[in-house]
Amino acid sequence: MIEAIRLISWREMPQEQYAHRSTMQSSEGPHVYKVGIYGWRKRCLYFFVLLLMILILVNLAMTIWILKVMNFTIDGMGNLRITEKGLKLEGDSEFLKPLYAKEIRSKTGNPLYFQSARNVTVNILNEESKVLTRLVTGPKAVEAYSQKFQVLTTSGKLLFSADDNEVVVGAERLKVLGAEGVVFPKSIETPNVRADPFKELRLESPTRFLVMEAPKGVEINAEAGNLEATCRTELKLESKDGEITLEAANIKLPRLPLGSFSSTGSRQKIYELCVCPNGRLFLSQAGSSSTCQIKTSVCL
Repeated sequence: MIEAIRLISWREMPQEQYAHRSTMQSSEGPHVYKVGIYGWRKRCLYFFVLLLMILILVNLAMTIWILKVMNFTIDGMGNLRITEKGLKLEGDSEFLKPLYAKEIRSKTGNPLYFQSARNVTVNILNEESKVLTRLVTGPKAVEAYSQKFQVLTTSGKLLFSADDNEVVVGAERLKVLGAEGVVFPKSIETPNVRADPFKELRLESPTRFLVMEAPKGVEINAEAGNLEATCRTELKLESKDGEITLEAANIKLPRLPLGSFSSTGSRQKIYELCVCPNGRLFLSQAGSSSTCQIKTSVCL
């Protein structure tokens, strides 16, 4: 009997303790752990988020305003348009820094203008960025720096060429419209010098002398007018290996001096042209024989 009672009590003891523990836990309640930002940190975070949203809106508004002012479109910006062939500028354009392009041309039928407050410079560079050719258009002059300068026609014919050795004029006629003509400080070599129709040709040396020479002769021809050669001191016609020919219907030498010979009582007006040993010409009244050898004071 006693053993049975002990057995029952031993089995009932854990149940009482279990019930006691369960009641203690239920009375205390579950533990809650708080997770997040609270207090002044939470207010600061909301403030920064609001400030960031304001900056985003201002940035978006400025971007839209810039796009509107600069006239941004799908095809380009402002006067600049992007096409299949390259960039297209409409209206006046200003470049504050150097412009590098393979080709610059205007619209078909419209001129192309380059305008600058000082000068416009065009440089041609080599692979080492060294200037080979330069064209400078300034307020006082147009300067070209190159090894050779050429002017060609549309068909490729040379009109003008200049380098260190020579200047070539390839036109059929060189016409100078200046009132003072053309001044050559040194010699000039040309196969033909002629004036325009109904205009006179004048070859003049105001302070020095004028020399015309050629290895095969010099021909002076005036087809429809007079030919005049004047000088202050001496006029010299010289032929080293040939002769000097004057071909005309009448050859007049009106101011030649007269020799001292005269036949008594002769009234004839026939004279003989004589030459002194020094080359001076004079007239001597003709006789039955030559009168040039008679002593006269003209050759003295």
